[in-house]
Amino acid sequence: MIERYTRPEMGALWTDQARLNAWLEVELAVCEAWRRLGVIEESVMEEIRAKAAVDPARVAAIEETTRHDIIAFLTALEEKVGPASRYIHLGCTSSDIVDTANALLLSRAGGIIMRALEELLETLKDMAFRYKGRMCMGRSHGVHAEPTSFGLKIAGYFAEFSRHKVRLAAAVETVRCGKISGAVGTYSMLDPRVESIACELLGLTVDPVSTQIIQRDRYAQYFTTLALLGGGIERLATELRHLQRTEVLEVEEGFAKGQKGSSAMPHKKNPISAENLCGLSRLLRANALAAMEDTPLWHERDISHSSVERVIMPDSTILADYALHRLNGVLRKLRVIPENMARNMALSFGLFFSQGVLTALIEEVKMPRQEAYGLVQRLAMRSWDEKKPFEDLVRASEEIAAVLSPEQLARLFDVSRYLAHEDMVFRRVFEGNAAL
Repeated sequence: MIERYTRPEMGALWTDQARLNAWLEVELAVCEAWRRLGVIEESVMEEIRAKAAVDPARVAAIEETTRHDIIAFLTALEEKVGPASRYIHLGCTSSDIVDTANALLLSRAGGIIMRALEELLETLKDMAFRYKGRMCMGRSHGVHAEPTSFGLKIAGYFAEFSRHKVRLAAAVETVRCGKISGAVGTYSMLDPRVESIACELLGLTVDPVSTQIIQRDRYAQYFTTLALLGGGIERLATELRHLQRTEVLEVEEGFAKGQKGSSAMPHKKNPISAENLCGLSRLLRANALAAMEDTPLWHERDISHSSVERVIMPDSTILADYALHRLNGVLRKLRVIPENMARNMALSFGLFFSQGVLTALIEEVKMPRQEAYGLVQRLAMRSWDEKKPFEDLVRASEEIAAVLSPEQLARLFDVSRYLAHEDMVFRRVFEGNAAL
């Protein structure tokens, strides 16, 4: 079922009003820094605080003439504040305001994404423990390999998304950096203390050596982190898509009353959410590439990055938040079908026991590896071709019966041995530090 996007907090962060409000936050923090340094009188600062406000429609109207968004913003502020506005933007250049405001917006967006990620981790943990011990077929190259448990599958995703959480926290910290250093970053019209005070008021760190801008490797780290997060979402969504294939059908996306799967085929129940999530992850990767292309700017600055960021900042953060929210909804409503997991394990006639027999011949009987491999492989191919249980053929083999006792064979064909260390893995994931 298509989940409605019910997280307006992220969308509201990227409205024109929110962007202008962030600029205003920075301008007021700079003014407050000048006040603390004795340049702006308290009475003037009170007037600025009381009157400063921005109207997106008015700023847009002025920009039609100025063709410069910050100048339009400052002009609209001057109309509101009056003579005291002469102190607004004192010593600053446009990028002081835009880049510092970007730090506010990107770090706030990161906080929203972090909450969505934590909600997903809670769901994954619950699922991992709920399906701990629920055996299913492990596959490599899409082919039966050896049994695992559905709980172990989900524990693996929990560990991965725990790493995404660590990476996201680091990326947010890297981008949570402001600069009030003026044109080309030399503080020629500024006291560096203004930058320190303003950034502290805004909850930002200070870029130790900015040019006219904050360098875009910080942004590239942020957006590549979102792309990696999208890759984790796609990996899990791809698994769900494969497991919902008719021939497998070990899980199934929730299907609501009245929902339709196909305009032509009334029987269809498709993994549409998982497919959509795979598509969205491609956009996150594409935007990460755009962010990396923004890092080699000319000299102390150019604005080739600006047009890109106006697209990727809202798009990638909204997409990441939406994708996490939607994936969480899919998992919470996922139908897990244990009887099909058991059915599918039986499809390959117990061939997944082959490694156990091979290892026993090598370790317990001291048979040369290639000789043992050839013996077991011949029995395995016969099992597949004749559709006979692999265990029966092994027990009937005179070569194997001569070296392995019935008790040894019983142990080799005990399916529970595949989960002998499941508890240990769960302890490492959920009690240790899965993020390392």
